[in-house]
Amino acid sequence: MPMRAKTRRRLAATTALLVGMPVFTSCFSDRTAAGPDLSTVGGSCQISDFRDLIGPGKAIVVIRDFSFQPASIRVRPGTTVTWVNCDAAADPHTTTSDTGVWDSPLLPAGKTFGHRFDQAGTFDYHCTPHPFMKGSVVVDPNA
Repeated sequence: MPMRAKTRRRLAATTALLVGMPVFTSCFSDRTAAGPDLSTVGGSCQISDFRDLIGPGKAIVVIRDFSFQPASIRVRPGTTVTWVNCDAAADPHTTTSDTGVWDSPLLPAGKTFGHRFDQAGTFDYHCTPHPFMKGSVVVDPNA
């Protein structure tokens, strides 16, 4: 018996949450046997500060170790991607579209910048002070 579309969407959303949450929490803290440590990371990022960035229509890219994590993210149109700078030992970073679609201010450790993606396509970006830092947002209605 085929699964109804609504049931498939719920299953996909639940699976994404269960798979995504450990990745999200690992960006902010070291894992312990008891689960993620919710203490401050590098003096600037605490998972409890960013809980409102989790949910439908939202995605997070963490800036850490002079890289965007994940380097490429696939989202549906209408999703707001928020970059969170957890690179406490580094100079501030930016998230800057290669084609001028968006350009964040300098983000010191612990600061965020969000951009809503309404149009399908691939949007490459970089960090202006550290041009070797690169990433992409793929906006796909089938994501």
